[in-house]
Amino acid sequence: MTPKATSEALAGLSVEEIEQVLASAKKQEKDKRVKEQKAYEKTKDNHVELLMAEAKEIALLMTRFKAKVHAIMDVQAEKLAQYGKIRTSSKGGFQVTHSDGTQRIVRRRDTMPVWDEKATKGVELIKAFLGDVIKKRDVELYEILIKFLEKNKKGDMEYAKVFELLEHEDKFTDQRWLEGLRLLKESFKSGFKGYAYEFKTLAASGKFESLALNFYNL
Repeated sequence: MTPKATSEALAGLSVEEIEQVLASAKKQEKDKRVKEQKAYEKTKDNHVELLMAEAKEIALLMTRFKAKVHAIMDVQAEKLAQYGKIRTSSKGGFQVTHSDGTQRIVRRRDTMPVWDEKATKGVELIKAFLGDVIKKRDVELYEILIKFLEKNKKGDMEYAKVFELLEHEDKFTDQRWLEGLRLLKESFKSGFKGYAYEFKTLAASGKFESLALNFYNL
């Protein structure tokens, strides 16, 4: 109904009747929104349930596959050791390639940095030196060096950054600087995180390409 037709239809009604018409219109509009909302919620829930069910199946499959890979590759590691084909320095990491040269599995030993209580004291000494000496002398250099001590989202220092800081050890002779770096070096240990695996196939380019086993790589 056009605005003109609506106006004409309401013209002959009393105030009470007009209010009733408006109330009815509001109720219809509300009912429509509720119906649309329910339809949306139902579709959304169906999608979530469908994808979650498949995700759980895949997660279970991956868990079983990982256990199978560990078991088989442990046997392979023993075989390689018997034949003397695994480096003593590998610490568990190695790779095996199919005889036809088209398929390869790589087992990588993943580690994570671990810092003991000496790291806290070392950082305090280094920051005190940088703040008292370097910041007054060269603010830009101070900001560069201090970033090497920044912690990641997990609240841990990153070994790569600290290693870069250690490369500047001979730049200063202040005892706080030298002692702080010494404590950082002593406090660091490389903790074993687990084994990671890569499954590779020989591509037409002549290079091995990894199979994408997670969303990030797709």
